[in-house]
Amino acid sequence: MGSNSTSSGSSSSGSGTNDHHHHHQYYQVAAVAPQPPQPLSRYESQKRRDWNTFGQYLRNHRPPLALSRCSGAHVLEFLRYLDQFGKTKVHTPNCPFFGHPHPPAPCPCPLKQAWGSLDALIGRLRAAFEENGGLPETNPFGARAVRLYLREVRDEQSKARGITYEKKKRKKPPSSSSAANLAPVGGVNGNKLAADRGGGVVVGNNPHHLDFSALRELA
Repeated sequence: MGSNSTSSGSSSSGSGTNDHHHHHQYYQVAAVAPQPPQPLSRYESQKRRDWNTFGQYLRNHRPPLALSRCSGAHVLEFLRYLDQFGKTKVHTPNCPFFGHPHPPAPCPCPLKQAWGSLDALIGRLRAAFEENGGLPETNPFGARAVRLYLREVRDEQSKARGITYEKKKRKKPPSSSSAANLAPVGGVNGNKLAADRGGGVVVGNNPHHLDFSALRELA
């Protein structure tokens, strides 16, 4: 009788130990925190900032402009507005340095946004518009007027700055063996060229993506 009782007690104790062990395993699993979301890529982060900036521009517009009523004409107005934050010297035809890629002296010609920066900006905003529920057929950033404006800016700046903008050629993805031999793009000339082709605003010799945190309220 005592033996059975002892056996029963041991069994009960063992059961309790097993229950505790299972509970301990459960708490271990439950204690594992969910993985934090992956950080956005540089492109995605810039696209989000650009979209927020454009939204701020619409709110500051006089009168305020709803996104649903935004047209290609409003996008052109936005691009011209951004020239006040530009860092790229664009020589006028009357300037003695017109067409000179490396002017030897300063001149009073205006600073504007580089064509490559505007082209890249429109690409990001065009994608953001559709990601936020807009329809491709009503996308104001893809309007013909916007494409023509960008082409005019490219041609104007190419002549004024003495720079040839080459069309990007689609390349096949490199094989693993050739990719290992690719040298990273760097140096002053590499950075400046990347910026001129859409890497961002050029400040000195370093390209920076457009940052309009200092947007001025429209009068």
